[in-house]
Amino acid sequence: MIVIKIGGSVVDGLHQTTMADLKKISETSKVVIVHGGGKEVTITANKLGKTQGFVVSPGGVRSRYTDKETVEIYTMVMAGKLNKSIVRMLVRHGINAAGITGIDGGVLKADRKKKLVIMNDRGRKMVIDGGYTGKINSVDPSLITVLLEKEYVPVIAPVALSEEYDFLNVDGDRAAAYVAGALKASKVIFITNVSGLSLNDSLITHITLEEAKEVLPRIGFGMEKKVLAAIEALQMGVDEAVIASGQTEMPFSKAIAHDNCTVITQN
Repeated sequence: MIVIKIGGSVVDGLHQTTMADLKKISETSKVVIVHGGGKEVTITANKLGKTQGFVVSPGGVRSRYTDKETVEIYTMVMAGKLNKSIVRMLVRHGINAAGITGIDGGVLKADRKKKLVIMNDRGRKMVIDGGYTGKINSVDPSLITVLLEKEYVPVIAPVALSEEYDFLNVDGDRAAAYVAGALKASKVIFITNVSGLSLNDSLITHITLEEAKEVLPRIGFGMEKKVLAAIEALQMGVDEAVIASGQTEMPFSKAIAHDNCTVITQN
């Protein structure tokens, strides 16, 4: 079982061999895809006249501020445009794909963040309303399992349900980690636009779970979320996490073979 996370902005830059590679892998392994798409959400929101706000946590992590109107746009873009565009691309290449969200079958449940601690323009901490951003607290893999049993490749949009049944914006990388953990996947692969984690301008080809925890504070925004998601996946029992480029030939096969990527393992 392999869970693959594809960023929404990565899809356009995937190597031309990607779909053939995915089809080959799906014929021998169960594959689940989780996608992102924050860039497309911002583009659509701006077209609708809804200015997007971003906040920075005390730890330096930048994220979208999701108010009521924004979460509706987020859900529309993720569950509609992006999810179905990816499914269409897979089906066109002979891959039997089915698109769902974390809402369907109650797959993703999350705690709505009531308050957010952020840094203001003066570098001081302040507390604001949490909006409609969530932290995943549980995954019900039943619907995913049914699709896999029927030989579909599930394509999951990271929209979750709160306890009050609100739509919540959840991080795609961490959604992939939680899905991988719930499915007891052997590996989770994070496809991005770089070869993996670099420190001091050098690609880290292998790192252990404990080493990843130690270097996390030194990692820049973007990659930091992927390494954090990898750590969470391994803590939930996934054997290995791989961070790899989607802009190289046969990207999934290369990631599985640990070719020019970052591999994070238990030890």
